[in-house]
Amino acid sequence: MRSIFESIKEYDVSASHHRIGLIGADIADSLSPLLHETEALDLRMRDHSYETIDITADRRGADAAPALIRTAVAQGFTGFNVTHPCKQTVMAGLDHIDAHALRIGAVNTVTVRDGQLTGHNTDESGFRAALSMAMGSDELGRVVLFGAGGAGSAVAHALANAGAIRLTIVDVDASRATALADRIAATGTEAVGTAVDAAADHVRRADGVVNATPIGMNGHSGTPFELDLLEPRHWVADIVYRPMSTEMLTRATTLGCRTVGGTQMLVEQAADSFALLTDVEPDRARMRRHLAQTLATRAQRVGPCS
Repeated sequence: MRSIFESIKEYDVSASHHRIGLIGADIADSLSPLLHETEALDLRMRDHSYETIDITADRRGADAAPALIRTAVAQGFTGFNVTHPCKQTVMAGLDHIDAHALRIGAVNTVTVRDGQLTGHNTDESGFRAALSMAMGSDELGRVVLFGAGGAGSAVAHALANAGAIRLTIVDVDASRATALADRIAATGTEAVGTAVDAAADHVRRADGVVNATPIGMNGHSGTPFELDLLEPRHWVADIVYRPMSTEMLTRATTLGCRTVGGTQMLVEQAADSFALLTDVEPDRARMRRHLAQTLATRAQRVGPCS
């Protein structure tokens, strides 16, 4: 099988040149390249590209991320976004991690300056912005969060920073959920970790439910919990955006729940990453409009968005 770097051309990197890579698994259908490249064109940044570096192309695992990112820098890449399942493993290959990302324990953006690789996290700010747009000044109350991985950690910190009264973190690895809950509790927000088989009672008592796992994503069908537990009083958020409306979000919408979709977080974290990677502030409203147009076009072409 061909290496994922066989087709990479050598680049003479200059201060105005941006060659961004997205590192992760099964990312051929990611909307991030489109979001970044379209905004760069609108900003007349003509020397800008955004490419996927899929670890599944040659059957690599998440632990390959540190070596892959170093190889990519040598090949001319000037910055990176990092997605599932590499947001934590990639940290071992970096020279620096900013304080915000270090607290979260996960990186989704890597800048390259003078040969030094620095990790950042825009998932937290992206989710918090999306949550604010959907919820306004309403209280979040008691929240159940599914997922304690890299994305889950960012979302947990966002929920704490947004004022959640109590956070219950659910993960297939109960020890990982407890470890994240302990870190959140140290910031002053009440938090506990629990196993999946104990989640139902917590959902019944919760005001909001958030999915920060790959469950529901294309290729990972299903729901993080039994949807019969949902009631109209719940607010429901999902960071998955492929498909645009997961089974969980579809049920929540049918019930009349307030919802936060993955596309909202996608744009907000992408905008924050764009600014870090290029030192240019993007037009967030324009990025939201373009994503909406793209999703509408795809829906007309192939039916329900995937």
